[in-house]
Amino acid sequence: MKWNYRLLSAIAISLGATLTGCSSNFTNISPEPPQNYTRLGKATGSACGSLGALATAYYFIPMGINTRIERAYDDALESVPGAIGLVDVTAQENWYWWLIGTARCVTITGEAVK
Repeated sequence: MKWNYRLLSAIAISLGATLTGCSSNFTNISPEPPQNYTRLGKATGSACGSLGALATAYYFIPMGINTRIERAYDDALESVPGAIGLVDVTAQENWYWWLIGTARCVTITGEAVK
């Protein structure tokens, strides 16, 4: 009977560690705009990164994936001349397979401000 409790405890701990390892907090994509700002128009930017190597279950080599949100945000700022920030920001992520990995692309859309 003790063995069953140990097994159940090990399964519960493993499951708990797995589920909490997949969670995260909200991330601030856009800094706070200045008190008085002027809206300049819609801004859109995108950037991609990849996870690659071996087979589907073993994609583990990051290639530009960790900075894709920052690069997409900078691309959105550059799409509107004079923009210093974005308000009403949304992020959309798409992914697809390629020969030896997956590409994950993020598109940042918002209202450019100055």
